[in-house]
Amino acid sequence: MLNISHNQLNKKIDLGKYKSGKDIMNKNYYKYFNRFLLAAAIILLIVLFLPWTQNITGQGLVTTLKPDQRPQHIQSQIPGRIEEWFVQEGDFVKEGDTILRISEVKSDYFDDKLVERTNEQIQAKSSSVVAYDGKVSALNRQISALRKEQDLKIKQTRNKLLQSRLKVKSDSIDLEAAKTNLKIAETQFNRIQTLQDEGLKAVKDVEEKRLKLQETQAKFISQENKYLASQNEVINAQLELSRTNAAFADKISKAQSDMFTAQSSGFDTQAQVSKLENASTNYQRRSDLLYVKAPQSGYINRAITGGIGVTFKEGAELVGIMPAQIDLAVETFVRPIDLPLLHLGEEVRVQFDGWPAIVFSGWPNVSYGTYGAKVVAIERFISNNGKYRVLLAPDETDHEWPEAIRAGSGARTIALLEDVPIWFELWRQINSFPPNYYQPEDSGKSGKKDSKK
Repeated sequence: MLNISHNQLNKKIDLGKYKSGKDIMNKNYYKYFNRFLLAAAIILLIVLFLPWTQNITGQGLVTTLKPDQRPQHIQSQIPGRIEEWFVQEGDFVKEGDTILRISEVKSDYFDDKLVERTNEQIQAKSSSVVAYDGKVSALNRQISALRKEQDLKIKQTRNKLLQSRLKVKSDSIDLEAAKTNLKIAETQFNRIQTLQDEGLKAVKDVEEKRLKLQETQAKFISQENKYLASQNEVINAQLELSRTNAAFADKISKAQSDMFTAQSSGFDTQAQVSKLENASTNYQRRSDLLYVKAPQSGYINRAITGGIGVTFKEGAELVGIMPAQIDLAVETFVRPIDLPLLHLGEEVRVQFDGWPAIVFSGWPNVSYGTYGAKVVAIERFISNNGKYRVLLAPDETDHEWPEAIRAGSGARTIALLEDVPIWFELWRQINSFPPNYYQPEDSGKSGKKDSKK
């Protein structure tokens, strides 16, 4: 009853006198339920003080530990046209096995004998280099001969110049002697002339002296002419010496110019030979690229560019291959707020898709179906999904990962941190506080557990 009336019947009438009242009013409905609530409260209180391992969970996928073990697309370094396939999807290929054959699409490489003709050009140019070397050697010999001839000719001309100078010296002495004789003849003529004027000498004596004077004058003039001629010979010898030096310098310079021209042509031809050899090597290498080969042993995943007669550009992806021998790893992503709590070598539990597991993230000892892993790399720049990428490798001290796992399958990761009471973890979750910060043992700080399993 609502008891909204002032006439309260329960005070005026004793309902306990009646049978139905006795059954209803005296029965204890909540006796067992209260006991249950009390037991549940005691159990919950005890549970709140049980240890709980703080953790950081993340979603990731299975990948490979080394970059060269991850799936890759085989590309062509040159443009071409698909001519023949030697494999099909799912086939296993070894390193160096031919996957497909392509043909050239550029007209510059259509010639099937391009390498042979390039080698013939190399041989022809090499012969030209030998010929230029021979010409340079011949010009060097010619220059050596000209230098020897120049030395001999200069010696000869210098001897002639020396003879001319000696002759000038001799003629100058003879000229001085002629001058002396001329003075003596003039003195004798004047004396005999004076004596004849005085009547002491005959006219005949005067004429003899005059004749002797004239002969002496003629000898003096002749000797003077010889002296001037010998001086001219000295000048001519000097001119001949200069002309000889100039003539041979011109010849040697011309020979050197021809030698340098031959050397320059030889160097240019040698450069052409090197260029042709480079082109020949490139043509040979390009012909090898007409067969697309497997870079490593693995399985053909998918033919990206299929068919026969399909053309493609350089760098186009032709076929995908998955390496056969791989070291599995897991890449997971964590929130930026949890990143400072992770360190290299950190222990992590991994649950793989397709492998049933019973996981209690806070009680790793009672979890089942998870596998051990360790942090081997932490990305230093945030990913496109707003989280940081962490790479995990198998823990060698834990159970081996399943062999049937394939790269690309999903995985859930749990990084184990500190042990705290459950009431503390509930309080932290309600207040949205981050897990307790701690450093690993090798950093010299305490607070980390000795081991986590």
